[in-house]
Amino acid sequence: MKYLQGKGFRVIPVNPREAGNEILGEVCYAKLADVPETIDMVDIFRASEAAGGVTDEAIAVGARIVWMQLEVRDDAAAARAEAAGLTVIMNRCPKIEYSRLNSELGWSGINTGVISSRRRKVRSV
Repeated sequence: MKYLQGKGFRVIPVNPREAGNEILGEVCYAKLADVPETIDMVDIFRASEAAGGVTDEAIAVGARIVWMQLEVRDDAAAARAEAAGLTVIMNRCPKIEYSRLNSELGWSGINTGVISSRRRKVRSV
């Protein structure tokens, strides 16, 4: 959440246990239907077993995208969402994908700041 906020995205937390509390400057809601604004993307950060219910909520509120985090997959829920016109992404992390697509992530998992086609010389010890 903090990473995406830092990139300029508005992230609204939804968690029944934290409803009414503030998380990183945003009020948390109990369910998607309680969010008073249009929802573009629902990022499901729950176990695969819970993804179906959250996906159905996303369809009901008119979200455009359902994104299931790493190791979260529900093919039946994805089929329902796609049939309703939503884009579905499964088993991916928005932070990793944003970093990868914006050249912030190198092969080693960090941005080295080095742009070169030459291999680094290995130093012998």
